[in-house]
Amino acid sequence: MTSDVFEERGYGALPIGFGEKPGLVVVDFQTGFTDPAFPMGGAPMVDRAVGNTARLMRAAKAAGVPVIACVVAFDGPKGAPRWKVAPVHDLLAGTPATALDPRIAAEEPDVVLTKTAPSIFFGTAAGAILTRERVDTVIVTGCITSGCVRASVIDAFSLGFRVQVPEDCVGDHDQAAHDQNLKDVGRRYADITTADEMIAAIDAWRQRNSR
Repeated sequence: MTSDVFEERGYGALPIGFGEKPGLVVVDFQTGFTDPAFPMGGAPMVDRAVGNTARLMRAAKAAGVPVIACVVAFDGPKGAPRWKVAPVHDLLAGTPATALDPRIAAEEPDVVLTKTAPSIFFGTAAGAILTRERVDTVIVTGCITSGCVRASVIDAFSLGFRVQVPEDCVGDHDQAAHDQNLKDVGRRYADITTADEMIAAIDAWRQRNSR
């Protein structure tokens, strides 16, 4: 049995836990990342995550939990940061690749934001909206685990939110990248959970607040 040097040094020792009110963010589940017709689309892990996130969104909306989705899109080439990923530069506003995946759109998120940087919080109103709604616990879903999801987790943590990441609601192009990044944010910034656990937590929250 190998030792975990991070665990030995205290990483992951304290759970984040579920707070007083949850909010759900859905990062970049747009056709450019979910539809195999596009260069970055069609990863099986992402497809699995979309289905589980739609289920989680349904539970969140039924309970009155705010749901914020986002897409990455640019008004033109000069509006994009210096991404090293060539197909990202084709995500121009109004093109099919920047539309929400139909399964996510069908669940009618409360707010749909457009971003240009990795995190759903960077340069958007996401943090202000969640604060206005008195949210203290942010459930992060979306893609890609090792990119925009990780960035959103770190920003949510940095903004003072409790962060929950359901493993089956986020996806990557590569299993190893998915697993390694979740393990890393799980030892530092977030609790790694599942869609079913988050649905149960939301239902418990709803029941507490309906008394």
